[in-house]
Amino acid sequence: MAHQATDTTFSPGMRARLDAFFATLGQGLNAYMESRSRMHEINRLNALSDKELAAMGLTREGIPRHVFSDLLYL
Repeated sequence: MAHQATDTTFSPGMRARLDAFFATLGQGLNAYMESRSRMHEINRLNALSDKELAAMGLTREGIPRHVFSDLLYL
């Protein structure tokens, strides 16, 4: 029967590097998921007719600006 130690002690420097790595990874995943959900909204709006977009006060060219308006001032 093999035993494996599961309680390792990391130095403070290594712990900080690991924390930074996973924090950066998490930020990247958050950005990916956010952009992916916005791409679905862009595709949904792009599937509407020009008349339907006009009724919403949008043009086809203005779809990206509308979808990202809370993040960017364009």
